[in-house]
Amino acid sequence: MGKLTGTQVQELHRDHVLQSWGKAGQMAIPVAKAEGIYLYDYEGNKYADMSSLLVCTNLGHDNKEIVAALKEQADWMSFMAPSYATEAKSVLAKKLVDLAGPSFRRVFFTNSGAESNENAIKMARMVTGRTKIFSCYRSYHGATLGASNASGDARRFAAELGGANGFVKFMNPHMYQDGYTRGVDDEVCTNNYLKALEQQIRYEGPNQIAAILMESIVGANGVILPPEGYMEGVRALCDKYGILLIMDEVMAGFYRTGTAFGWQHFDLVPDMITFAKGVTNAYVPLGGVIVNEQISSYFEENVLQCGLTYSGHTLACAVGNACVDYYEAHNIGAHVVEMEAILKDFMETMVEKHACVGEARCIGLFSAFEMVKDKENRVSLVDYNEPNTAMPAIMNQLKEKGFIAFNRDNYVSICPPLTITKEELAEYLPIVDEVFTWVDETLI
Repeated sequence: MGKLTGTQVQELHRDHVLQSWGKAGQMAIPVAKAEGIYLYDYEGNKYADMSSLLVCTNLGHDNKEIVAALKEQADWMSFMAPSYATEAKSVLAKKLVDLAGPSFRRVFFTNSGAESNENAIKMARMVTGRTKIFSCYRSYHGATLGASNASGDARRFAAELGGANGFVKFMNPHMYQDGYTRGVDDEVCTNNYLKALEQQIRYEGPNQIAAILMESIVGANGVILPPEGYMEGVRALCDKYGILLIMDEVMAGFYRTGTAFGWQHFDLVPDMITFAKGVTNAYVPLGGVIVNEQISSYFEENVLQCGLTYSGHTLACAVGNACVDYYEAHNIGAHVVEMEAILKDFMETMVEKHACVGEARCIGLFSAFEMVKDKENRVSLVDYNEPNTAMPAIMNQLKEKGFIAFNRDNYVSICPPLTITKEELAEYLPIVDEVFTWVDETLI
């Protein structure tokens, strides 16, 4: 612990930090330490981090194997410019290509998910000679200019003030909000959405579209699971019109869904994979773009017009190697599948029990509750992008009981570290039940 008190840390944050996606001058929990799935404030109060912070600390806090790798690399060499080869960078690139599968060849390293998507967009435009980028309304791809304009949710609005050309949105399916029943109406829903997407492609000019950028599983906007056949249908449209498919795995990647990448749940292979977050367990900033053989070969003959001072940062890549090794050595994918069964069963019980829960969606340890005020008519508890007091109140109730969750709009997401145990789930999930009872009695 440092030399300041928790109050001093809070006050310095309030007075001098511009808060992401919030108003300046707000008080924040001063975190003194973090370990496993827990955060501790300066008074010793313990919070269960059931959101992996920003769905990024997949392997928990203060993971000793990862910290040891960071320290070892720091003692040897912390940084080398991108034009030099380092063991950490070279080895990690090969490991990531192997995780992605035989269609993939090379990696361009970045510092974040936003930069990963930004550079994937640039690559798609260079390779195809086309300008337009299709992306979903129900999506989030980052906060840089290009990534913001590719994002669908309301956080893009400020970036649109300056403008960025060539970004086209299409509506992706949300079966619950669209009135469909999962497992019954998948084919109808898929056909309707693919028909609308193909029509939009034709109206925008197929020979103008460089890429479709999608999250394999929509993350921050509610862990939205696509209807059966939809993702494969998008891939087929890309093939039909010569459009590249970029799969955003920033949240869903690194075993969050039980597989190395979320797209591996579907019968498709993208052309590019963007990643960040879980590759280093968020201990050091690192992201990247994994490209297939076609794109890799293009940049053997043409200059890659992308560059970052910290591309392939040595210290970050060493941590990335330790994380990839940890996922494999500890069989994290299998553990996630085991914990998913517990979480999914609990969530389905909450749907049956509580009037405020319309639907529960879960894949791996990536999950969200759809909060409603009228379950029969599927009316959301709060309207999209409308200021409200209901959701902050719910999140505060959870936090006061030591449960840190993640939310946007009318969703409450539970995305704990992938190392969580069944005992920890059993201890903390009842808090959600308790808070939802309060919501039933006071907010609807």
